[in-house]
This record gives sequence, structure tokens and C-alpha cells, in this order.
Amino acid sequence: MAEPNEFDSQIREAFGARFDLERELTGGGMSRVFLAVERALNRQVVIKVLPPDLAAGVNRERFRREIQLAAQLQHPHIVPLYSAGELGDLLYYTMPFIEGESLKHALHGERPQRFTPREVVRILHDVVDALAYAHERGVIHRDIKPGNVLRSGSHAVVTDFGVAKAISAAMP
Repeated sequence: MAEPNEFDSQIREAFGARFDLERELTGGGMSRVFLAVERALNRQVVIKVLPPDLAAGVNRERFRREIQLAAQLQHPHIVPLYSAGELGDLLYYTMPFIEGESLKHALHGERPQRFTPREVVRILHDVVDALAYAHERGVIHRDIKPGNVLRSGSHAVVTDFGVAKAISAAMP
């Protein structure tokens, strides 16, 4: 990770027993996002952490309920939540690391990609399938955008399901 500050030290101390933090990822919005290896299962995971200043204003019980609702979503085009919790004044959740890039990066990165009509239809089908599944269960994404659609092989998967709602709903 980049040069350590107090928050980075707090994260290393909080997660050091369970995870080997590899690096910070970009594009976390309100949260800080880290790539890590979960020691017990030797798998790469993404850890999203709400900074203490944001976490301080969050109703933790409501955040927990919203995260639990999002964690119920089990669908091939939705990135699942592995775990969530709090360590001291840090609120966090973990999910699998998805090899591939976001649709945002594919469209606006260093080498923007042009998609064939067939690829566009496949991506839209996967995203709409994920959204329909969630909507049938009363969950609305609230932050669907190219940065929250990841490309995994020839498929698209939607990430951060319900998490935007969990944060906004838990704020006073």
C-alpha cells in the first residue's frame, strides 16, 4: 500500500490477523477498498472499509440489516458478500476478488474498448437478469453504473448490491 497514515495503520492492525493486505484498489466511492488474501482459505478477497469519520455517523444496526439483506442475494451475475462486521470503529464487508475489469474501465480506460452488438446485448442481459432477481426479492441496487459492473470472462457481474442503500439508510 502507499505511504502509511493513521488510518492505514488502523486497517493493518484490525485486519492483520485474518488477511494479508496486498494493495489498495481505486474507485471505492465513500469507502476504501483493499485487495487482500484471506489466510484461512488462501483466497483473494476485496475488503471495503468505511472510514471512521463516515462510520461514526452510521446507524450500525441499520447498516447490519441492510448488508444482511444484500448478502441473501445468490445469483450468478451478482458479486456475493462473504462477510461483514465491525472492528473497533471500522465498518467493513468482504467479497470475492473478480478477475477482469469494470465496464467503466473498459469504456473509458487507457485503451477504450469497442463492443460488438452481441457483446452489448450479453452485458445488458446479465445486468438486467441480476437486477430482476434482486427486485423480485425487494432489493434495489440504487447505484447501478459502469463502475459497478465487472466483466468476468464473457459475462458481466454486478457489485455493491444494496451497499449504497446500507450506507445511505444508516446515516442519520
